[in-house]
Amino acid sequence: MILQQGLPLLYQQFTALFKKNLLLSWRNKRSTCLQLFSSFFFILVIFCIEEAMKASEASSSAYKNVTDPMLLFSPPILPCEDKFFVKLPCYDFVWSGNNSRRVTDIVSAIMANNPGRPIPTNKVQSFKGPEEVDAWFMSHPLQVPGALHFAERNATVVSYGVQTNSSSEEKRGRIEDPTFKFLIPLQIAAEREIARSLIGDPKFGWSFGFKEFARPTIIGEAISALKVMGPIFFLAFSMFGFVLQLGSLVTEKELKLRQAMTMMGVFDTAYWLSWLIWEGLLTFVSSLFLVLFGMIFQFDFFLKNSFFVVFLLFLLFQFNMISLAFVLSSFISKSSSATTVGFLVFLISFILQIVSATGFPYSSAYSASRRAIWSLFPPNTFSAGLKLLLDATSTPESSGISWSERAVCEGGMSTCVISVDIIYQWQVGSFLFWFVLAMYFDNIIPNASGVRKPIFYFLTPGYWTGKGGNKMEEGSIFSCIGSVPPVEHVASEDQDVLEEETLVKQQAMDGIVDPNIAVQIHGLAKTYPGTTKLGCCKCTKTSPFHAVKGLWMNIAKDQLFCMLGPNGAGKTTSISCLTGINPITGGDALIYGDSVRSSVGMSNIRKMIGVCPQFDILWDALSSEEHLHLFASIKGLPPPSINSTAEKLLADVKLTGAAKVRAGSYSGGMKRRLSVAVALIGDPKLTTGMDPITRRHVWDIIQESKKGRAIILTTHSMEEADILSDRIGIMAKGRLRCIGTSIRLKSRFGTGFVATVSFTESKKDNSNASGDSHEPVKRFFNEHLKVEPADENKAFMTFVIPHDKEKLLTGFFEELENRESEFGISDIQLGLATLEEVFLNIARRAELENATTEGIMVTLDLVSGISLEIPVGARFVGIPDTESAENPSGVMVEVYWQQDGSGSMCITGHSSEMRVPQNVLVTRPPSPNALGHKGLRQAVRGRKEPMSVASNRARKLRSRGPGDRGAVTEVAEQLHTEITKSTHYKGRRRDMKKGTLKPLKRATH
Repeated sequence: MILQQGLPLLYQQFTALFKKNLLLSWRNKRSTCLQLFSSFFFILVIFCIEEAMKASEASSSAYKNVTDPMLLFSPPILPCEDKFFVKLPCYDFVWSGNNSRRVTDIVSAIMANNPGRPIPTNKVQSFKGPEEVDAWFMSHPLQVPGALHFAERNATVVSYGVQTNSSSEEKRGRIEDPTFKFLIPLQIAAEREIARSLIGDPKFGWSFGFKEFARPTIIGEAISALKVMGPIFFLAFSMFGFVLQLGSLVTEKELKLRQAMTMMGVFDTAYWLSWLIWEGLLTFVSSLFLVLFGMIFQFDFFLKNSFFVVFLLFLLFQFNMISLAFVLSSFISKSSSATTVGFLVFLISFILQIVSATGFPYSSAYSASRRAIWSLFPPNTFSAGLKLLLDATSTPESSGISWSERAVCEGGMSTCVISVDIIYQWQVGSFLFWFVLAMYFDNIIPNASGVRKPIFYFLTPGYWTGKGGNKMEEGSIFSCIGSVPPVEHVASEDQDVLEEETLVKQQAMDGIVDPNIAVQIHGLAKTYPGTTKLGCCKCTKTSPFHAVKGLWMNIAKDQLFCMLGPNGAGKTTSISCLTGINPITGGDALIYGDSVRSSVGMSNIRKMIGVCPQFDILWDALSSEEHLHLFASIKGLPPPSINSTAEKLLADVKLTGAAKVRAGSYSGGMKRRLSVAVALIGDPKLTTGMDPITRRHVWDIIQESKKGRAIILTTHSMEEADILSDRIGIMAKGRLRCIGTSIRLKSRFGTGFVATVSFTESKKDNSNASGDSHEPVKRFFNEHLKVEPADENKAFMTFVIPHDKEKLLTGFFEELENRESEFGISDIQLGLATLEEVFLNIARRAELENATTEGIMVTLDLVSGISLEIPVGARFVGIPDTESAENPSGVMVEVYWQQDGSGSMCITGHSSEMRVPQNVLVTRPPSPNALGHKGLRQAVRGRKEPMSVASNRARKLRSRGPGDRGAVTEVAEQLHTEITKSTHYKGRRRDMKKGTLKPLKRATH
C-alpha cells in the first residue's frame, strides 16, 4: 500500500486532527457550551447590577436635572427608629434648660403639637445645660438623632440652638441627609412654640415651607456597573476557554495520546495547527456572542463603540490566551494542575489589571522598553484597550470610538503613546511571540519519556533540510548531564546467546542483508546519563544507569519474537529505542534496512511499524471506528481506502457491532482489541507490543497477523509467551540471558521432566492414606530414578525427573506401562518444566550475579534478636563469634529465599541455629560487634546450645559449576536431620499443611 507523503499527508493529518477536536468538543457539550455562552451570564449579571444601582439612585436628585423642585411644608420630628443607624432604647430628641418653667412649657408644646403624631414623654430626655447633654452623648452613642438647647434671657427673649450629626449615612442605596431629616424639623418646632409662648397665643398660626433651587445634575457621571465590573468579568469570561484548552492539551500529553500519534508519524505542524484553528473558531464565535449580548442588553460600551473595534479587541485577546495555553502546556504534566494554573493566571491578571487602571505604563512618563515588556502579557494590553473603550463611553454625551478613529490617541496628544490601533499591534505581536515560544518549548522540554531536543536545535542545518535534525537528548534543560560511561562488554555465558551474537556480528562485518530478517539489532545500548539538578537550596546528583547493555540478535520475518524478563530487565527500553521513543546510546538497529539512528530512517520506519503499547492509549469520547479513521489518516493511508481498512480491522478484532460505541464504555478486553487493530493499521511489516493483557481471541489475531510481518511481544504471561512465540529471548539486568524456542529453553534451563501418574479409583477402604496405597509406585520411582514425589494425593502423583536421567526414561516408562494394572495406574503424562520455572531460574541467576558484582547485602534478623548483613542468595550463614572449645566449627543457620513475580529474591525465614557440619561452605557476615552490637558475645554464649565460628566461603560456593551439584546435595542431606528437628521448620511444615505458606525448595545449586 502506497502511503501519502509531503503536503498531502500534512493536510490529511490536519483534517483528521481537526475532526478529532470537533468530535471531542461535541461530545463534551457542557464544557463547549460554557465556553461559548458564558458571556451571556456575565453580561446578564452586569445588567442586573447596573439596574439595581439605577433603582437605588432613583430617589436621589443628584443624578438628575431639577427644573421644578418639590415644595416641602413643615416636616414633623420623626421617630428615632427611622434613623438609619440607631441603638435601642432611643429618644426622638433631648433638650437642655429644664431649670426654666417657660422652657419646660415650650418643650411640652413641641411634643404635643408635633405634626402627624404627639411625642410621648418617654421618648424625650431633659438636662440642665449643654455640658450635661454632651456628656450624655459620649456615654450613649447613636441613641438620639438631635438635641435642642434653650436659654431664657428675659421675659421677651428666649434663645435656642439645634445640635445634630451633620454626616450623611447610606444604607441599601438610600442616602440619609441629617439636615433635612432631623435638623430642620427640630428648628421649625422650636421656633413655632417659642413664638407662641412669647405672643401668648397657643393657636397662633405658624406655617413653614421650603424647596431647593432649580439646578442641573450635581454628579455629571453616573457610576456604571460595566465600567467597574466589566474588566473583571470580561477577563473571567476569557479564562473559561483558556483553562479548557490548557486542560485538553495536558490531558493528551498525560495519557500519552500525543506520543501514540507521534509514533504513527504525526507532524508537529499538523498537530498544533489543528488545535489553533479549532480553538480559533470557538474564540471567534464566543467573542461574537459577547458583543451581540452586550448590544442586546443596551450597554453604551457595545452600542456607541464600533462593533468591529470591540469584537477585534476580544478576538485578539483570546487568541493570545490560546498561544499562552500552548506555552504553559509544555511545563505541566498533570491535567489536574491545569485548573490551578488557570486560576493563578487569572489572579495575576486581576492584580495587573488594577495596576493598568492607573495608566501604567502607557504614558510618556515611562520608557518604551517598559511598555514592551508589560505588553507581552496578554491581559495587560487587553485591560488597556478596555480602559480606552470604557472612557470613550463614560458619559451620555460620549460618542465612543469608530473604526476610523481607532488610531487616534486619547486626548489628542501629539506624541501618540497608546491608542486602540497600537493595542491591536501589540496583541498581534504578542500572539506571534507566544506561539513561536510554544513551538520552541514543546521541543526542548522533556516529553513523557524524558526526551527533548537540544536547546539550539533550530540552528542546525539538518533541522530545516529534514536530514539529521531530529537529534534527541535526555534530562531537564536545568540539569547538567555528565559524560555517559561506556557499557563494558561482557561475553555471554550462554552458548545460544553467544552464537546469536557471533552470527549478527559476522553479518554486520560482511555487509550481508538477509531478506528473511526483519530486525537486526547491532549492540543496542541505552544508558540514562547521570545528571546534576540545580535547585534553589540544594544540588541533586544521580548516577548513570545502564538500562540495555549491548543487545545483539536477529528477528526473522513471519515470526513472533517474545521478549521476557523481570521488571527493569530492559524490555520496554529496547522497544522504545526501536520505535524511536527514546534515542539509543550505543550500537544500532536496522528495521528492514533503515537505521533507527537516522532521522530519515526513523521516518521510514514509522511508516512500516505498528505499536500496541503497554496501556490502552485511547480517547474515551471516540468510538473504535473514529479511532481507526484518525490513526489511518495520520499513518498516511489513501483516503479512499480508510473506510474499507477500518471495516476489515474491526471485523478482524470482532468489534464490528461496537464500531460506533464510545471507547470509554468498552471492557478491558475490547480496548485491548482496539489497540491491536490500531497497531495493524497500514499493514505494518513490524509490530511491537508491550504487555497485551488479552486471552484466546486476541491470541488468534496475533497468530494470523504474523503472516507477512515480524512481531515483537513483551509480556509477563508465561502461558501467552509459550503459546504465541516462535522464539523467546529472556533479558535480565539489561542483558540477553538466553534465546531460543520454548522447548529449547525448557530443556536447557528447566529443572527437568515432569511426570504425572494418575490412579484408578480404589475400591478399598478410603481411610487408608494415599502414601500407603501408592507406596509401590513411590518405591519404583526411587529405585530406578532416585526421585521422590513433588506432589501427591489419592488421585495422582507428580515427580520431577532431572535431565541427567534422560537416557533412563525410555526403558523406565516401558516397564511402568507394563505394570500399570499392578500399580492401579490409569494414565501417565510426561512433559517438560514450565516456562515460568525457566523464567525464575534465569532471573535468579541474574539477581545473584548482580548482587555479587555490586556487593548487595540484605539484613537477616535472627530469632535470637541478632541482625546480620548477608549477601543476596546466601544459603548457609555462619553466626560470628560463636566458636567454642566444644564446637570449634561454630554455629550456622540455613536461610530460606523466595522469588517474587519479577524474579527478585527476598528472605522468607531461616532454620534454627545448628552446628556447622563438615565440608559445608558457609557465608560469614561481619561481626555484629563491629556494627555496634555491644554485649553480643555474652548474650550468645549465655544460650544453652554450643556455638562456633564458620568461615566465609559464599563466593566459592557460587563459583561452583553444575558438576558440583552432587556435593551440595550431599551437604543438604547431612543438614536435613538437624533442620527437621528445629521448631522453626516444624512451624513451617504446619503452615504448609494449612495452605498458608509455599513448600520450601531445597536448592541444589
